[in-house]
Amino acid sequence: MNGITVPMAIVDFIPVVLFFIAAVILQRDLYNKMVKGAYSLLAAGSIMVLLGGFYKALWKALYALKVCDFVALDQAFFPLQGPGFILICMALAFVNLGSVKKSSSSMTARSSVPILGIVLPYTSNIIFIIMQVIGYGGICFFLARIAKKMKVRSAVVLFILAFVFVLAMGYLGAKFDDSSSMHWIAQLTNIIGQGSLFLGVYKLHKAGLGK
Repeated sequence: MNGITVPMAIVDFIPVVLFFIAAVILQRDLYNKMVKGAYSLLAAGSIMVLLGGFYKALWKALYALKVCDFVALDQAFFPLQGPGFILICMALAFVNLGSVKKSSSSMTARSSVPILGIVLPYTSNIIFIIMQVIGYGGICFFLARIAKKMKVRSAVVLFILAFVFVLAMGYLGAKFDDSSSMHWIAQLTNIIGQGSLFLGVYKLHKAGLGK
């Protein structure tokens, strides 16, 4: 990992922060528009995705600072983010299926606990990468659908862009050569993707999603 530098490691926290802000806005705006179980999935999935991104950024920072090479932080990225995105996608599906009032449900945040315990022993990330693409794609689809219903066309475009740049991240991952330039390209691509998601969510918020 010779391409990792301290400035690069610091920049890696930017998409994590962007996702965190977007997740908080969504949770506040959708609190009264989801059944209890769906909201629990949204919260649990957001935490998993946030932890996955934070752990990887922290690993890069520790490596760049020559503190240690804590590979477990890096290895937790896909096992946390893949299922996390799926949970968020499932939660948003409830909003689009007409669950607009908060009510009791048999589903709770505990439903994500078995996933947290199961995903970590796997050595291959293929299944988690597939989950990540499907989950993130579903998130962008459902958010774009909400934006279309609210007639916020700019947000629709932003959610499409967010998914396109996530696909671009997958392409870069397949072509990754560990050079400094490749690291920076990946960083910029990720920031634009998460920035698009954040701006789309913010536009929905300003348009009255939480009302």
